Amino acid sequence: MRRTLGLFIALLFTRALFAQGTKQITIDDLFRNNTFSAKNVPGFNAMKDGEHYTQIDMEGGHQCIRMYELETGKPVKTIYTNAIPGGGETKVNIEEYKFSADEQKLMLFVHSEHIYRHSASYHVYVLDISSGALKLVDNDKILHATFSPDGKWVAYVKNNNLYCKELAAETPVQITTDGEKNKIINGNCDWVYEEEFSFTKAFEWSKDGNYIAFYRFDESQVPEYTMTKYTGLYPEQYTYKYPKAGERNSVVQIKIYNVLKRSTLTTNTGDADQYIPRIKWSADPGKLCIYRLNRLQNNLELLLTNASDGAMTTIYSDNNRWYININDEITFLPDGHSMIIRNEKAGYSHLYNWDWQTQKLKDLTEGLFDVDALVGVDLENKLVYYTAAEKSPLERQLYVVTLNGKKERCLTPERGTHAITPCVGYDYFVDKYSEVNKVPVYFLRNSNGKIIRTLEDNSALEAKMKEYAMGDVRFLKIKGTEEMLNAWMITPPGFDSTKKYPVLMYQYSGPGSQEVADRFPLGNYFWHQMLAQKGYIVVCADGTGTGFRGEEFRKKTYLQLGKMESDDQIAAARELGKLRYIDPSRIGIWGWSYGGFMSSTCLMKGNDVFKAAIAVAPVTNWRYYDNIYTERYMRTPQENPEGYDSNAPEKMADKLKGNFLLIHGTGDDNVHFQNSVMLTSALIAADKDFESEYYPDKAHGISGGNTRHQLYKRMTDFILKNL
Repeated sequence: MRRTLGLFIALLFTRALFAQGTKQITIDDLFRNNTFSAKNVPGFNAMKDGEHYTQIDMEGGHQCIRMYELETGKPVKTIYTNAIPGGGETKVNIEEYKFSADEQKLMLFVHSEHIYRHSASYHVYVLDISSGALKLVDNDKILHATFSPDGKWVAYVKNNNLYCKELAAETPVQITTDGEKNKIINGNCDWVYEEEFSFTKAFEWSKDGNYIAFYRFDESQVPEYTMTKYTGLYPEQYTYKYPKAGERNSVVQIKIYNVLKRSTLTTNTGDADQYIPRIKWSADPGKLCIYRLNRLQNNLELLLTNASDGAMTTIYSDNNRWYININDEITFLPDGHSMIIRNEKAGYSHLYNWDWQTQKLKDLTEGLFDVDALVGVDLENKLVYYTAAEKSPLERQLYVVTLNGKKERCLTPERGTHAITPCVGYDYFVDKYSEVNKVPVYFLRNSNGKIIRTLEDNSALEAKMKEYAMGDVRFLKIKGTEEMLNAWMITPPGFDSTKKYPVLMYQYSGPGSQEVADRFPLGNYFWHQMLAQKGYIVVCADGTGTGFRGEEFRKKTYLQLGKMESDDQIAAARELGKLRYIDPSRIGIWGWSYGGFMSSTCLMKGNDVFKAAIAVAPVTNWRYYDNIYTERYMRTPQENPEGYDSNAPEKMADKLKGNFLLIHGTGDDNVHFQNSVMLTSALIAADKDFESEYYPDKAHGISGGNTRHQLYKRMTDFILKNL
């Protein structure tokens, strides 16, 4: 039964919370003792036989990879322990592992060294399982080591060049020789592709292993950004290529290497000022699909390319009046002329069967909801598995439908969020299931959705939480500027509706993001609970531009990032202030990255509503951010100067009235420290008082050593003092 809380705030539902304890959460609990850490299923890998799986485990004090029976969890045998032969007592921590296609070889990744946020190099070993022989692929650390389909070769990147090595040989074949730092990259992404198109390995083996298609980035004309690293007597200057909004990008070529002939073909993808956000081999092993996206990112073409001569055919195109979000969810069908795709032509994200020979598009899903992900296509049984927010924008369930769009079924009836990983053959799925007040549980399900067994129940976390006083969590609808917004609220333990409480609002607000969902909210959840214990109500509202409410809602912020999002947060704060148990003179807001951009904007635009704000690693003017992300939503600064400046915190510094804490890492390669420096300059010019904290050499995540402990203590103290 719905109960009215205020004129424009409605309670949706409250989930039963864990049994209440009395302990108080401390910063040490969060960032030193890992009191509330959740477990997962590390290295879970289903085997091709459909009966077994492997997982990283411990044996006799050593890390190992062990095989288990899939349905029972009974251990079968140990495939590998981490004492490397010939290394004496030396042990190597296995960070990742991969099987060859025939599961006769195992690739082990150790000693990682991060490059950017999503890429890392490793020492890589290959284990022959039958003989036990273990050998290094290369003496140096390498990137993206990948077995060929027959398991006889490994391709990898080193020093910006692409190599392939026959495992029976000692010397690798160097496919490219022109790789050079800050100039030419082969087989690996440049910074902006990695960050904004969400992939790092820029090469793919063909299905028969005869070809390797790879990217070549010429970033010689891309402007450079230099950061100071404060190490040693004289600080080091770190320079890398970073294309800001409106600036030049790398010139990208797609090349195809013939492994047998040792020859390389350069494809003709046309205009240099464009993007190639994906390549994917089709069902025909001799044909490569190249995604071509214009710089405005509103026109996508798929080019089917012959590996032998480079001849191209356009097999699909998509135009959008706003922009196109790239995904990995194209699956080519065995007939050689059709595929499963996902697009937004119906106003929501849906799956289709597209036949480019007949030019027919068949709906596989339809309705006023967004498909979240294509989980997989079972070609043998002609079934398509996907997750969707069909029941509610706050939930995700697993569904199955036939290849002709018939007989849709929901396989996970439990309300909440199901994050699905398919096992080989689609007979089983790993389901990470949680609700806002239920810890993550990992189930093994069969293809009918039946739970076979529990892989991890996080019972230790659940028991630990019962020892602490936890605030209640409820979902709300709050009136924004134009529409009702989904929100959650944490109230203090022992909440008394006759008292007045201060409020801290948290948000991210970036295009297509979602913070309000019926899933267990790790991340900042326990810090928010700590603040609730100290007497604060914590609220998060997903405003205009956030995800899973259809394309129109998500893309309304086009060309004016920050305007409608901040208007919604300000409107939500005003509505919260009308509630009898909230003190309207003590409402604050905080966020990180895009959320920091928003909290800064809200404090300045809503200076009569917000008393305090914290901005961590914020964008302060989109002119300073990278071009792929920014131009997708804003076009270039040359085309849209008003859109860039009218909602930039840097340009509204004179409006600051409340208490403001500005935080940034000086080594942030993503949202540059420059953003906070420029806002600081503007605040000083406007003669405004504020507080700031910088973290030497720390990247966008501001972590490492005592950093997070100090950071959250600093933010907590600021809130206690100013809110």
